[in-house]
Amino acid sequence: MGRTKPIVAKEYVVGLTDGEGCFYVNIGKYLTYKSGFRIQMHFYIKMQEKDFPLLEKIKNTLNCGEVYFQKEKRVNHCQCYRYTVSSQEDILNKIIPFFLENSLQSVSKRKSFEIFCKIANLVKKGEHLNEKGIKKIQLLKLQMNKKTIGFA
Repeated sequence: MGRTKPIVAKEYVVGLTDGEGCFYVNIGKYLTYKSGFRIQMHFYIKMQEKDFPLLEKIKNTLNCGEVYFQKEKRVNHCQCYRYTVSSQEDILNKIIPFFLENSLQSVSKRKSFEIFCKIANLVKKGEHLNEKGIKKIQLLKLQMNKKTIGFA
């Protein structure tokens, strides 16, 4: 009988994402692409080096992604690891469904996730392949990962 991989509770993944996670969309100019742009969607959680085992548990819980060492060059910052999901298939079939089923609690992270889902839907429909769709994605991206001040 194989050894089971350690996992964490779904609520823990949500809480950690609320505090340390990020939904990110990269828009890169690539002349070889039909639209002239490449859209990449990412989900990540970044933590201190000592918390590497926890990131592995999150990877096992979500059943996708990888954990990478991220060398920190800034003074007064410690070395860290980053759990990253970059596969568009995993974003669409694992990450988005997980967070639709397990709601984020922070207002700003939840808003970023909702916009992330809108962008994913545009990509899924192929709208990233034309100029109009790229403009929609760019406008949506501008609204992501904003710090909110005050209470909702």
